[in-house]
Amino acid sequence: MAKAIRDVYGETIKKYGATNENIVVLDADVSGSTKSAVFGKEFPDRFYNCGISEYAMMGMAAGMAKSGKIPFVNTFAVFLTTLGSLAARTFMSYSELPIKMMGGYGGLSDAFDGATHHALEDIAMMRTLPNVIVMVASDAQITDWMVQTAIEVEKPMYIRLSRDAAPDCHPADAKFELGKGMVVREGTDVTVIACGLMVSTAVAAAEALAAEGISVRVVDMYCIKPLDEELIVKCAKETGAVVTAEEHSIIGGLGGAVAEAMAKAGCAVPTEMVGMMDRHGESGPYAQLLKKYGLDADAVAAAVKKAVDRK
Repeated sequence: MAKAIRDVYGETIKKYGATNENIVVLDADVSGSTKSAVFGKEFPDRFYNCGISEYAMMGMAAGMAKSGKIPFVNTFAVFLTTLGSLAARTFMSYSELPIKMMGGYGGLSDAFDGATHHALEDIAMMRTLPNVIVMVASDAQITDWMVQTAIEVEKPMYIRLSRDAAPDCHPADAKFELGKGMVVREGTDVTVIACGLMVSTAVAAAEALAAEGISVRVVDMYCIKPLDEELIVKCAKETGAVVTAEEHSIIGGLGGAVAEAMAKAGCAVPTEMVGMMDRHGESGPYAQLLKKYGLDADAVAAAVKKAVDRK
């Protein structure tokens, strides 16, 4: 049974915290939601509830990073990348301190709290910052790898996590690599390049389309920055059409990054983007919001058909 990404994160940070005393965890008074409280219960002397003060929390993390600690900073993605953005620019991007920003409740996953709590601009904001690595977790397995990588790689990172569960979409022996993407389903007619929970959504769409004779390759572009431009161009040339799928604005996120890579390479193939269309969301059940805003398997399938028709 699929596990909620936030639950996997809580257990994972606790697991690695047991073997590395330099790991410290900070939270902006939502540790029960982000699941950083799991770490806090186990290691209270290395856990800091900073209150609803994102900028100050980032400043504390900067001091800890400067002192040799590995700070994991937690709150909802929308607040971490807005209220904490100036500190991220100063301490992570400019000063290159290895702070790990863990953006919980990415996309529309904080469904019932509505537009003020939805994170639909965070990838765009963070990938513009020099020196900051940006990754998006798509299932339990890669969430574990991202936490481990954040511990091992002494660079600033923004890692986007979801509130909800995601089906496993990688083989058990998958070998992830920083700065790379991964083909999770082979296909020949079109490539869907997705991130986060949209990866399993794209796989579901691909399976449905196979019955209609359309062969869909699915790529998990789990690392948005640095971007695996080589894989993008290879897939575009081999399948002749591309669809991007993300739980994020179509402006400046994965779709924009993929389009930039293809443009630089002179790789002109039919391209469609599945994502939030230049608007805010609203309160409501998560699955219904995804459907309403064209972020479900049916929407991905429709985009695939459109891209294939344009070939």
